[in-house]
Amino acid sequence: MYQEVAGGVCAPKGFAAAGVHCGIRANHNEKYDLALIKAEVRCAAAGVYTTNKVCGAPIKVDRAHLKDGYAQAILVNSGNANTCAANGVALAEECCALVGEALNIPAEDVLPASTGVIGQPMVIDPFARGIPAAAAKLAATAQGSTDAATAIMTTDTHKKEYAIQFELGGKTCTVGAIGKGSGMIAPNMATMLAFYTTDAAVSPALLEKALKTVVPGTYNQMSVDLDTSTNDTLIIMASGLAGNPEICEENADYDAFVAALTAIAEHMCAEHAGDGEGATHLITCEVTHAPDLKTARAVSRSVVCSNLFKAAVFGRDANWGRILCAIGYTPGDFSIDKVCVWLSSAAGEVYVCENAAYHPYSEDEAAKVLAEHDILVKVDMGTGDASAKAWGCDLTYDYVKINGDYRT
Repeated sequence: MYQEVAGGVCAPKGFAAAGVHCGIRANHNEKYDLALIKAEVRCAAAGVYTTNKVCGAPIKVDRAHLKDGYAQAILVNSGNANTCAANGVALAEECCALVGEALNIPAEDVLPASTGVIGQPMVIDPFARGIPAAAAKLAATAQGSTDAATAIMTTDTHKKEYAIQFELGGKTCTVGAIGKGSGMIAPNMATMLAFYTTDAAVSPALLEKALKTVVPGTYNQMSVDLDTSTNDTLIIMASGLAGNPEICEENADYDAFVAALTAIAEHMCAEHAGDGEGATHLITCEVTHAPDLKTARAVSRSVVCSNLFKAAVFGRDANWGRILCAIGYTPGDFSIDKVCVWLSSAAGEVYVCENAAYHPYSEDEAAKVLAEHDILVKVDMGTGDASAKAWGCDLTYDYVKINGDYRT
């Protein structure tokens, strides 16, 4: 149904990107810290943002700029979150004006985003240097996407980008993505920065609806540390250059578009969770036969968010009681009597819990399963037809080390 292609956010028709070093971080002399994504045409656009009451200034600007449902460029900096700064909104607006001038587009069609340390002073000088440099470097190539993906990284250990192709209305369409986020990630909306581009033709209203349909079962189901960031942002721009009939209603093409967005979002969630700060394992929890979707999602989140289970995975300890415990404290009215649990990876699978009780298994085999990077926890609740996934990571010593000296 989907085919992975190279190019990230530059894979869809009509998009170029760049990453440059502009000097936002005084202690990083060469790291790219400013990314720019530009569309050839004015695009339908939509965004979803943090639920934190303390939010970054760029989010306030984005919401204002997206009132008409259109945009043409995205500007992202790393190193400073532009949150809780007295001049934050004015600075974000000034950055949009600089991008507009450099690209010859209205400033209102520019969507800013920031990530980094919260509460630090911010000045326009690095942007005044970096924006013209990024505009001059824009490239509709895989390297352009890679440079942009690199520029938005903070504690990420590797860049995160992905693109897939699919069919809509007889036309080949593409969705591409870049993202960042390894810490301050909790299941509470788009818990990081992510930027999607597509050449599918979708109306602004249906694009927003599709995005808000996909987020609850993907980005809201991801956690590293239960801290919801102040700057969480997920933006999508649709150029329409693939030539498919514009999606203006909830029809078969709309369903296919939502399915494609879901596929790329699930991939990106696994990328983020697997690269959690200090992590050595990606933990995916799949819940099946739950009484309803709300319960399935809640139970899977509880498992990947359990610090005790996360620590057990780090120690390669098949302590399934911690999984059952997490299921048991999940809010909701449901029975645990038929809960069964398996631990699975490329090394095999062990059946550890049957009907909420111990199922005989080999500790040695379980340790081999947990030695792999990607760990799958399968929970069968035996009480219905609903299913859901959640993504998380193990809890390691390095998580504390990284966050103990984050500002230095």
